[in-house]
Amino acid sequence: MKANLKKDMKSGKVLVGTFVKTPAPELIEILAKSNLDFLALDCEHAPFDRGRMDMCLGIARALDIPTLVRVPTGTASEILKAMDSGAVGVIVPHVDSVEKAEMIARAARFGHGGRGYAGTTRWAGFGTRPMAEVLAQSIEETIIIAQIEEPEGVVAAAGIAGVDGVDGVFVGPADLAVCYGKTDMNDQAVLDAMQSTGKATLAAGKTFMTFATDSTVGPQLKKLGVTMFFVASEHAFMLRGANAEAKALHDME
Repeated sequence: MKANLKKDMKSGKVLVGTFVKTPAPELIEILAKSNLDFLALDCEHAPFDRGRMDMCLGIARALDIPTLVRVPTGTASEILKAMDSGAVGVIVPHVDSVEKAEMIARAARFGHGGRGYAGTTRWAGFGTRPMAEVLAQSIEETIIIAQIEEPEGVVAAAGIAGVDGVDGVFVGPADLAVCYGKTDMNDQAVLDAMQSTGKATLAAGKTFMTFATDSTVGPQLKKLGVTMFFVASEHAFMLRGANAEAKALHDME
């Protein structure tokens, strides 16, 4: 891809994207015209099957909008499906140990015991490119993000972030709140966990990222070291826009 999300992550610049919950390629086409820096297909919590994920990634790749996939589980097979279809990288949920971080980093990259090589995938150019070029693309492009959303992951954050091949750490505030027995993502226990995880991530030289309900929470999250923001989803954008227009017209005097 012309756009290089991995390079932008390493630079420390603020990056803004969103989760895509609707498995429709038309939405990718529309969002590619926005000012978002990246998209993330939510294959963990939304009704994506492999075919619809593949179609969305095909459009994303054609339009040069860097697109990640949040896989449903961190198995090698799920990671392979997303990567072969054209994802620039994966977000893997429930990474709560160094061992899991090492496994996902290995599964997403080529090498002995790692990602299976096929030069005939969309990601590799459907058999039109030499192996050396495809392998170089993996080094330059592939992004692995470990999602920490349990207390065990917070404790192991320094080790997880320090794994070679993990490019960033995503803190899941909602799951953390639930795990801590809270009902608010802004509870102090969650904020403390995010702060400690952020420090560990930045100390390892990796990108720290999280979910943001909207732009108003940006300054608070940036103070914690967040530079990569996953803002809401297209569901939230549609509802906000629809409600704002409806309210404006209903409130006419």
